[in-house]
Amino acid sequence: MIGFVGLSHLGLSYSLATAAKGFEVLAYDPDAVLTARCAAGEFPVEEAGFGDLFAQHRGRIRYTSDETALAECELVFYSLDVHTNDRNESDPGPLTALIHATAPKLSPGTIAVVLSQVAPGYSRQLRAELRELSAADFYYQVETLIFGRAIERAMQPERFIVGTNDPDRSLPAPLQAWHAAFNCPVLVMGLESAELAKIAINFFLVSTVTTTNTLAEICEAIGADWKEIVPALRLDGRIGPHAYLTPGLGIAGGNLERDLVTVQSLAARHGTEAGIVTAWQRNSRHRRDWAISQVQRAFPTKNQQLVLAVWGFAYKADTHSTKNSPSLELMRALRGHRIRAHDPVAQIDAAEFRHVTIFSSPLAAAEGADALLVMTPWSSYASLPIQELRNLLRGRLIIDPYGVLDETQCRDLGFEYYRLGS
Repeated sequence: MIGFVGLSHLGLSYSLATAAKGFEVLAYDPDAVLTARCAAGEFPVEEAGFGDLFAQHRGRIRYTSDETALAECELVFYSLDVHTNDRNESDPGPLTALIHATAPKLSPGTIAVVLSQVAPGYSRQLRAELRELSAADFYYQVETLIFGRAIERAMQPERFIVGTNDPDRSLPAPLQAWHAAFNCPVLVMGLESAELAKIAINFFLVSTVTTTNTLAEICEAIGADWKEIVPALRLDGRIGPHAYLTPGLGIAGGNLERDLVTVQSLAARHGTEAGIVTAWQRNSRHRRDWAISQVQRAFPTKNQQLVLAVWGFAYKADTHSTKNSPSLELMRALRGHRIRAHDPVAQIDAAEFRHVTIFSSPLAAAEGADALLVMTPWSSYASLPIQELRNLLRGRLIIDPYGVLDETQCRDLGFEYYRLGS
């Protein structure tokens, strides 16, 4: 029996994937209402594939809020999402409390793996704290969660990165058996190395995102087109076909920002230099406001009240998360105007966004608007009939950062069309 403790996005994804690989799974959370909902197939997060995997493998997964049931497990993953505050600082408190509350319930010899993302040094400190409380053996493993692609990433991981107190020793058999079911490379290293490996991966991603956004802005200024440049980069072996080369509205979502803040904190504590992190953050804030700048450029009269259609609240497609969403920042900046908005999944706080009216369809939101802003690249928006927009919109401005709509068709219909990088 394999246990998952903490049924947030991470725990739900990995527990379903583990059941799909043929293991018997115990999915624990102290929230009895949550476990009852999950047992009925009602999951608290939006993620493609959750329902299908549950329907196919529900016979191998048991949801419970009874912590004594964890004694049945020979391998337990701690899989609670570690949330960040408004300054993108991690709050490991709920995870630590959950571990301290349940670790004493594990049977002696149980293999316990912290799957949640934690700062370097957390796992070693945790082992010291639990030495007198639990006979379980604790490890750390880097999670691969990506909102909107959680099941894909959980079922088909690129690699597993495992942190252990003694990297020269073989991993315990239950953990090896679980790894083998996913048929991917397993990298074993020290605890601090594994914790920092996750941050290192995200740092290289941030550097690519920032470089792409910087050069895409140059394209906008000089008349070049970033889409024409990307194939040249894909064919360069030093960059590769899988490099992240799509311009975006800065860094959003929380996980990348958290790692930047974590390294700034480590640098301040240990006297190392991390000025590049500040530069990345500054670039991200600058690009996040791109759509706002386009609106201000098109409508320079400050006392003019506009009606604006906004499609998308989520920080990216295929997720309900609005953490650090450029769309929400846009709507905050445009409080003096009326906004007609739509998102197929994500929700916003009506009390904060009183100037925003939410519609059940994107076309209804577009009716009578002076401009349309496509802020989340949902695939459903790409299939909408652009011809109808010509009849619905009062104005002729479309701000489409990610190029969701067909640019040629938009221009042929007489729209003034803007996307990132052109």
